[in-house]
Amino acid sequence: MATRIKIHEVEADAFQAMLGLEDYVSATELDSNLKNLIKVRASQINGCAYCIQMHTEHARTAGETERRLYAVAAWQESPLFSDLERIVLALTEEITLISEHGLSKATYEQALAVLGENQLAQCIMQIVTINAWNRIAVATNLIHD
Repeated sequence: MATRIKIHEVEADAFQAMLGLEDYVSATELDSNLKNLIKVRASQINGCAYCIQMHTEHARTAGETERRLYAVAAWQESPLFSDLERIVLALTEEITLISEHGLSKATYEQALAVLGENQLAQCIMQIVTINAWNRIAVATNLIHD
């Protein structure tokens, strides 16, 4: 892959703004396991190899199993995920693919019922943030070491 621009060098202020958003989502009360599932699933959908590698490594370090990480791509058919994780993964998919069908009323209402307003907002912000990072990484051909 050809090297492309490095946004953190070319537009340092924009990159700092993204880091500010990352600092926010990192500090939320949303369970770190859920954050990791969001990051891995969105990155899979977006085809972001850089983020898939980084976030599966982070998830393993945090105690996630290989078995579950392999199953994230087929979570709907896997018995390895809780009801809470399933609604978060559904939310992640619908928001990541928002141009296809939007966020369904059913998924939104289930997520709100399970997460409450604050954690739903945090979840949405986590999904939006990883999608932004995926787009930066894919657009600039970032390669994970």
